[in-house]
Amino acid sequence: MRLILTTSRGIEDFARAEVEMLLSNLGVPFRVEEKPLGVEGRVLVEVDKAFYTDEKGRKRELSVSTYLNERSRLLHRVIVEIASERFEGIADEEPERALKRIEGFVASLPVERYVKVSESFAVRSFRKGEHKITSVDIAKTVGKAIFERLERFGSPRVNLDHPAVIFRAELIGEVFLLGIDTTGDSSLHKRPWRVYDHPAHLKASIANALIELAEPDGGPFIDPFCGSGTIPIELALRGYEGRIIGLEKFRKHLDGAKMNALSAGVLDRIEFVLGDATRLSEHVESVDFAVSNLPYGLKIGRKSAIPKLYMDFFGELAKVLEKRGVFITTEKKAIERAIEENGFEIKHHRLIGHGGLMVHTYVID
Repeated sequence: MRLILTTSRGIEDFARAEVEMLLSNLGVPFRVEEKPLGVEGRVLVEVDKAFYTDEKGRKRELSVSTYLNERSRLLHRVIVEIASERFEGIADEEPERALKRIEGFVASLPVERYVKVSESFAVRSFRKGEHKITSVDIAKTVGKAIFERLERFGSPRVNLDHPAVIFRAELIGEVFLLGIDTTGDSSLHKRPWRVYDHPAHLKASIANALIELAEPDGGPFIDPFCGSGTIPIELALRGYEGRIIGLEKFRKHLDGAKMNALSAGVLDRIEFVLGDATRLSEHVESVDFAVSNLPYGLKIGRKSAIPKLYMDFFGELAKVLEKRGVFITTEKKAIERAIEENGFEIKHHRLIGHGGLMVHTYVID
């Protein structure tokens, strides 16, 4: 079986490592590949069937896709691949020609193996890159091809709102993918515990990647701009036994973070503090790890205020940080200057896709 796993661009290596760890627990042969066919934000898994023994001692097949959906902290979707193909030159083709190529490819696939004719289905599409066709065009074309293929075996049922089976069709650059989306319409990064939304909250998958970069070892951990609490909550859900602190300047967001932590069942594991990160040393004497989604864009009213904010914050951080910090922002020049002038050293830098932007991520000590 081949699975296409989706995640944020720039954290494919962490997603791969997590999947390898999870599949190793099943004791079956598997292979994991980052960026299959050169597509960012995707991980390919080839895995044999897995089995478990039920309470009556009977051998049962384990759904690997369900297993990953239930356990992953870094994935967004788990898609059972039906087929993938590179369509050379499709970006420059006129809509009629491009859609005809997609329709012909889908019509040749044995989709009847993945859906019973008695089951309702729908197509969800995703398109990225420069094309003359839209994602709506793709969904209609793929849906038509699947419907006509299934008509050979009975009377297909389409249900766009509540389908029993979701086909996912993706066109990313020249790469086309068709599969069964086992995750459903809500991405895994949209955590069920989130009852309060910060206007610029961090995806939980990226929060977990930042935690991986920090490599916390049980020492005191702080998110000095915690917003709605995504980073400390995800850390607590991982079973972290050290002290976890969430500092937030605005009471509205701090109350929201507490609501989210309560919903996640980890309110008693996190110390939420109302306070200003530019006066960090007044709130904590020492922490081993600091991880945060720094204010930028929607998170701050005046962009001109960012350089001073960063300089003041990293000046305070220098007084309390013992080991490692991980920070994410779009403001490359401002953060690099603040890091350097306050005596920190950049140990790692990468770009991560978030909210339609590629944001800069720094590991410092």
